[in-house]
Amino acid sequence: MLALPPNPLLPIPITQYREGNTGIPYAHSFDSGLPGPHAAITALVHGNEVCGAHALDLLLRDKFRPARGRLTLIFCNVAAYLRFDPNEPTASRFIDEDMNRVWGADALDDPRRSIELDRAREIEPLIAEVDLLLDLHSMQQPSPPLMLSGPLTKGRRFAAEIGVPATVVADQGHKAGLRMRDYGGFGDPGSERNALLVECGQHWEQSSRGVAIETMLRFLYHTGMADEGYLAHHGVRGAPPPQRFVEVTDAVTIETESFRFEQAFTGLESIPAAGTVIAHDGNKPIRTPYDDCVLIMPTKRLKPGQTAVRLGRYIAA
Repeated sequence: MLALPPNPLLPIPITQYREGNTGIPYAHSFDSGLPGPHAAITALVHGNEVCGAHALDLLLRDKFRPARGRLTLIFCNVAAYLRFDPNEPTASRFIDEDMNRVWGADALDDPRRSIELDRAREIEPLIAEVDLLLDLHSMQQPSPPLMLSGPLTKGRRFAAEIGVPATVVADQGHKAGLRMRDYGGFGDPGSERNALLVECGQHWEQSSRGVAIETMLRFLYHTGMADEGYLAHHGVRGAPPPQRFVEVTDAVTIETESFRFEQAFTGLESIPAAGTVIAHDGNKPIRTPYDDCVLIMPTKRLKPGQTAVRLGRYIAA
């Protein structure tokens, strides 16, 4: 069980946003009436990742309206978010199942039901209309923020156009199910639709809020929906620092109930030598496949079927 840090970033009230204006609870959409993309910013796919709620709240309090195109804002797994308990802060990640593993047709079209599946099906009609998606998340471990661009060239290009965070991870996702950022055309190399998932830092660190807001504002600027003046009003000025790109080559999926890391990795550690044992899955050693192997988002949710860690190497953009 993770504990809250000193001066934690906590949930804020969002029930005032329940009605929205789309006919879907907690979903708002604003059309400029001028040509441009349909962009969406989503938060709370995981109910304990609160920085995204803070970011959307800023736009809604500002009564922000896009200068062109259409902007949709969605608070996703609100049922889990409203169950947040500071004494058990990880328990509200989801209620029945991980909402970021249900975005394939095999789950969405299946007759089974869960709180997360029902909500995904409720918001899917909006997501299906979106050209450009920014999905706001945070991480278990105190770690530098990451942009997850997916495995396609178009995703890496999109991440470079946004410019933050400084580390971009090109990855395949999870064996346990499809993420929202890989849904439909987002994961199709032949489609112009594109999506990014940003991990803004540790769940309850105050800095995660700042990363969520800056990434969101630079996304709005890139889409032509916000100008430099709006960004500057919220403290975002100038060009961001150069980015580094990591290509994920392997994902370690947990097979047994006795998976354990060799040490307390937090993420972005670079392991110098190929063949270094970083974990054991039961009696099976997990070794780095090449020199200078970068560890991406090692988890503490050490359950069979979960991704324990992703392995990658730095590449040119």
